[in-house]
Order: sequence, then C-alpha cells, then structure tokens
Amino acid sequence: MTQLEILVSEFQRLYGAPPEKIARAPGRVNLIGEHTDYNDGLVMPIAIDRDVFIAARARDDKHVSVTALDVQGGQTDTFALDDIPHHPDYRWANYVRGVTYYLSQQHVNLTGIDAVITSNLPSGAGLSSSAALEVCTATILQAFTSQRLNGVTIAQICQQAENNFVGVKSGIMDQFASALGQKDAAIKIDCRALTYETIKLPRGVTIVVADTNKKRHLAGSDYNTRRMECENAVILLGELLNRHIPALRDVSLKEFNSVANHLPTNLMKRARHVITENERVESAARAAKRNDAPKFGALMNESQTSLRDDFEASSPELDIMVEIARAQPGCLGSRLTGAGWGGATVNLVRDANVRDFVINIAREYHARTAIEPWVSPVRASPGAGIIGSAEREGTA
Repeated sequence: MTQLEILVSEFQRLYGAPPEKIARAPGRVNLIGEHTDYNDGLVMPIAIDRDVFIAARARDDKHVSVTALDVQGGQTDTFALDDIPHHPDYRWANYVRGVTYYLSQQHVNLTGIDAVITSNLPSGAGLSSSAALEVCTATILQAFTSQRLNGVTIAQICQQAENNFVGVKSGIMDQFASALGQKDAAIKIDCRALTYETIKLPRGVTIVVADTNKKRHLAGSDYNTRRMECENAVILLGELLNRHIPALRDVSLKEFNSVANHLPTNLMKRARHVITENERVESAARAAKRNDAPKFGALMNESQTSLRDDFEASSPELDIMVEIARAQPGCLGSRLTGAGWGGATVNLVRDANVRDFVINIAREYHARTAIEPWVSPVRASPGAGIIGSAEREGTA
C-alpha cells in the first residue's frame, strides 16, 4: 500500500468513513542563507518532495479530533475551537492547536474536523517537519471554509503559531517555503518585504540531503540564544555607527568591518556570519542564473565555514558528514541546512555521481560514527495544497 492508501485506510478505521479531503505540505531544504530570516535577510530554500499529509472530514460540532499516526503508534488529541489551551504532553499537538488558534484570530470561520496526520519527512533532521505540519494544518482547516488566505498570510499565521504558541522564535523561511514552494526551482525570499523571486537551479546537478540522525529540538537548543545575540549586536552596531539600524541586513560589510573590533567576540562573530551570508545568497542567485554550478557549490562551502566558525551552529556529526561529502567525486558543495546543532546537510552533486554519492556517504558516515544516516536525492516541489483524486490513486 502507498502512504496515502495507508492514511485513508487508517482514517476509515478510526472514524468509520473515508476522508473528504487530504492536504499535503512539503518540507524544505535551504540551499543557502542560514540564520538570516529572523534578521530580516535573504534566504534561498526549495520545497522538497517529502511531505506532511492530513486527511480530514467535517464534524457537525466545533471540535477538532486529530490523530498523529507516526507518534508512538498513534496519539490522538481533541480540543474545542472556542477554547484552545496548550496540550500539556503532546508537542506535535501544540503545532496543530497553535495554527488553529491563530487562524481563528484572522476571523476564519472554522468548522470542526476529524483528522489523521502522517508524514514521510524525517523529524528533527532540519527539513522543517514542524513548519510542514503547521502549513498542512492551515491548508486542511481552510479547505473546509469558503475563505481563502494567500500563501504569504498562511506562512505568517504559521510563524505566529510557532513563535507564540509553541515557543520557538523561528523566522518565516520554513513556513514560506512550505506554502509557496516552486516546482524545479528555488525561491529567493526577502524576509523583510515578504516577497520572493523564482530561481531556476543550475542544470546537471541534483540536491542530495544527508540526515546525520543526530536529532535536534529547537526549543531546547541554542537557537533562541543566537537570536538574542543577533538582536544585541544590532543594538551595539547602532551605537557604534551612530544611526538607527533595524536589523543586521542594514549593515554593510564595510561598515561592519570598521567597528567589528569594538564588539564582544561572540556578537562580532554572529553579526559577521549574518552580514556575509546575505551577500552569499545574492551571489548564489547570480550563479544559478548563469548556470554556474561550481560557483554555487563554492558559496555553499563558504556558508558552512561561516556557520561552523562564526555562528557556531555545527556539530561533530555535521562536520563529519560535510567532510565525507566533499571528498566524493562530483560533490560541488556541502553545508548544514536548517538551524544546525544536528540535523541534515544539503549537498550539490553532479547528476552522474548521485548514485555513488548516496551509497558512499551513507557507508562512510556509519563507519565513522556508528550512526545510520538517511541520505536521499530530493526534487524542488510545489508548495502546499489539497490532493486531487487522481493523485490519491497514484503512488505516494
């Protein structure tokens, strides 16, 4: 059975009838532009062909009953639409509850639903499984109303849920990519203006994701600390440059270099990463447009060095994965993707070398760490939507 067939079968078993609608929302891989989104900067993710799926049918009351098939054999949460507190035990449920709450604050006339969730996204790998869950929740809830919010608004609502309900101060990139991803292309997002440009990827290369299986949990990591350090750097740079600075993207590299020695070392390094990373995103977009895959890969490598040394967001496992990847024939670039401190790397590999790359990196990483990784090519895919009947009958 395909994953969608299993989802439909489990829904019918749990609720005694087939689902009326199925939503999907993809995870994302950020090709370049890390820790820039919450600094009003530039990012370049792709939505990938790995998704969260939610099957649902309407209820005749104002309650939501939702079962997560992939969590400890299946966990169910039920809550009323007019009373949405935090769930005390189920972390996944707070993403669903948070999105539902903030959708209701947008005066979306929500109806109760029975729902079942499944996913083929590895959790904790830095592929934005949480954002995909949020966007999929918004997509399925909206499908049972006559109202239609645009993708940017959905991304903003989902970010609010993660920031304020779940308590992770994420930027908007993950939700934006899941909602608005493009087939066979990256999207260069301006996280201040909330605008994006479609960037066709260089020809002759494949994106390969390599999950270290060193899991990370954002709320318990250094993520919120790094955000605070960036905010403190903005304040000090404003004082040193004697002007108002809204965010790190508003400081040029020349300005930064003129005062960098007056910053505490940790704030200097965090700011330098963000400022140079924004420049790398612009350079990567130009490289993609002229089909310069080697330059794109070199910029990915520069980004990893900055993330490891200046932002201190890497980990021993990520460093090993990157080292192994760069030694493989046909690998043009390798870097961590997502917040870091575990999770996955993203790799730019020539098409002819992908098969051997996947086999070799998995074997060598396991030999050095005794950890079994998840390594797979991914394709740039469209953003979230409702699955049609023809797609349901295909493979998943």
